[in-house]
Amino acid sequence: MNRIWEIDVLRALAITLMVIFHMVYDLNYFADYEINYRSGFWYWEGQLAAMIFMFVSGISSGLTSKNVARTGLKVFGFGMAITVVTLVFFGDTYVRFGILHFLGTSMMLYPLLKRFDSWTLFTLAAVNALMGFYFKTIMLNTSLLLPVGIMYPGFRSVDYYPLAPYLSVFILGIIAYRVYYYQRKSLFSFQIQSKPILFLSRNSLKIYLLHQPVIIAIILALVETGIL
Repeated sequence: MNRIWEIDVLRALAITLMVIFHMVYDLNYFADYEINYRSGFWYWEGQLAAMIFMFVSGISSGLTSKNVARTGLKVFGFGMAITVVTLVFFGDTYVRFGILHFLGTSMMLYPLLKRFDSWTLFTLAAVNALMGFYFKTIMLNTSLLLPVGIMYPGFRSVDYYPLAPYLSVFILGIIAYRVYYYQRKSLFSFQIQSKPILFLSRNSLKIYLLHQPVIIAIILALVETGIL
């Protein structure tokens, strides 16, 4: 399959924004820097990174077509590994259903979602988004419904992207594939070729898995030496 350069750009942008957001979070958590990442600019910077990943994942699922569910299971497994690691480092705020859990589950749902026509998918996306806003008003004394967006009192997590409302973004990616990328070629008449962008795009999952330990180790070392 020929690479579509604008999708590589989006994926590279997403991982860059995500690394920056996690750097801000780690400075706050491990170096006591007072940076507000729960609202305002940094919050939306992190949200943008996640939603680009979701949208591109929907497009890529259409482009890949085969073994999407198997890849999703693999990504979900990486998410569970992050659950274990964050439980050790972050305690009660550990990742229960973060971005990798979400992406893995969405990809596993793709074989079902692709059966619907585009208008039905658009309707599902709209309903799912509305459900997500409604679920935020509900609190139940169970953690079993966290994947769909229903939280329990006192719930906290360093990374939480439930299916409602975020599956809507993944579905929009599927629709974008059907409308614009079904021919598996760029929408533009020109090409942008960049080795750094291609590297970031091709290795985005590896970078996501490895960047946090590296950032945390550097910050802790700088704190220990008094530089931070």
